[in-house]
Amino acid sequence: MKAAVFHEYGAPQVLRYEEVPTPKPRQGHLLLKLLATGINRLEHYLREGSYSRALPLPHILGADASGEVAAVGPGVDGFVVGERVIPLPGYPLAQEDWEFAPLSAAPSYAVAGVLEPGTYAQFLSLPARWVAKDGTGLRPELVATLPMAVVTGVRAVKVLGEVKAGDQVLITAGASGTGSMAIQIARALGARVAATVRNPAKTAFVKGLGVDVVIESEREEVAKKVLDWTSGRGADVVIDNLGGPLLRQSLAAVKRQGIVVVLGFVCGVEVSFDIRDFFFAQKQIRGSLMGSAQDLAWGLDLVRQGKITPLLDQVIPLREAAAAHELLAANRVKGNLVLSPWD
Repeated sequence: MKAAVFHEYGAPQVLRYEEVPTPKPRQGHLLLKLLATGINRLEHYLREGSYSRALPLPHILGADASGEVAAVGPGVDGFVVGERVIPLPGYPLAQEDWEFAPLSAAPSYAVAGVLEPGTYAQFLSLPARWVAKDGTGLRPELVATLPMAVVTGVRAVKVLGEVKAGDQVLITAGASGTGSMAIQIARALGARVAATVRNPAKTAFVKGLGVDVVIESEREEVAKKVLDWTSGRGADVVIDNLGGPLLRQSLAAVKRQGIVVVLGFVCGVEVSFDIRDFFFAQKQIRGSLMGSAQDLAWGLDLVRQGKITPLLDQVIPLREAAAAHELLAANRVKGNLVLSPWD
């Protein structure tokens, strides 16, 4: 099969389009023919080596995909060849952790494409336990934008953020794949939403998602804008995709006893803030990583209801994965990029 492989850490150009062995479905596994593959920012960090340098090289990245069953391994029931499916974008690698709750806190939990070969390929083998049936009725390229963004967004917004109807929610990096999904989930729950964007070029895109307030973070003070929007009270919940020094803005923007859910580190891995306001106001910081099969199912039900729309920027052939990573690294993406394994 063909795959985008990297043999060393570095710039996008380290991704090479190569012939690699096609996996075979083992006991309890399905072999999936991947019809479309989503790209996530985590893969940019993995490729350049800033997230971890412990990956087994050469390596195939990728967590998101839409596919169909190509072969059914021994011991698997309930799937037939040709059936449209969606692989879960993360799961425990050790079977003894499969019942762990929450799933993403299991000791052996891993994002797909980190410790095992990922979806930047034409075929993928994985345990049938972590394969969902695709009942969306959408084109594969649209479905491939969903898995990681949906499970991450549902866990961050609904489960940990406890967002409910009437809440006022701030979502940072609203034009990103994760941010735009979080906006849609918050609005589906009945919340009002403010979102930050880095530059005016992304303002119209975010407004199109139905947000109440767009904050251009490079020229506007985020916390002040949120306090104005909430009549000085602060946001009920902040979904922070950015981390780093910008986390201080999220803490300043959230209300007393409010919740800041942190799920990214685009702006850095180290954070400092004045702890006095944090504990006097009894604010909460909650870390969020991915989600469960139940989170995916809940989000996909919103997709079927038309309350979540896949946000596809463009489809790029798998052979041009390096060019796709260049777009991602330059922040020239609105929504999600998708790779086409068969072009």
